[in-house]
Amino acid sequence: MLNENIKAIRKSKGLSQQELAVKVNVVRQTISKWEQGLSVPDSDLLIALSEALETPVSTLLGENVVESDADTVKALSEKLEIINLQFARRKTLRRSALHWSLIAVCGIIVVLFAAMLAVSSPYLGWDFHDPELAVAGTVYHAFEWLFVRLAPFVLIAAAVGVFLTRKKV
Repeated sequence: MLNENIKAIRKSKGLSQQELAVKVNVVRQTISKWEQGLSVPDSDLLIALSEALETPVSTLLGENVVESDADTVKALSEKLEIINLQFARRKTLRRSALHWSLIAVCGIIVVLFAAMLAVSSPYLGWDFHDPELAVAGTVYHAFEWLFVRLAPFVLIAAAVGVFLTRKKV
């Protein structure tokens, strides 16, 4: 049990047998014998070993210590890589959705402008004697007035947005 604990704690601290031997003031072969269970440290060396490993003597003498898994860092880095890929994919999807939405806005503006040109604005020839048609004519005129003033700015902004969100190859 002691031999397994010494080896597990030494590896978890990232120490070689030689480095641990220097800290405890013994030769490397002594550390090797302790880890193989061929010999045990005396009380003074056990205290020196616990100080070098920054571990209580009771832990060295106690139950088995689970060796820290070197693959833990690798597993964490793989998980982080997967998360980064998911974020990148999400960003690409959002960018694509925005790109196509801006293209749709440009298309709608062009179609509405073409429809208004084809209709030739019936505002001036509208019959305002009928109350229902008067309200419809006023609403149509307000839409036309806003559209003519705002559509060019929206079209330019959407076109710039389409350019900025295009796929860069």
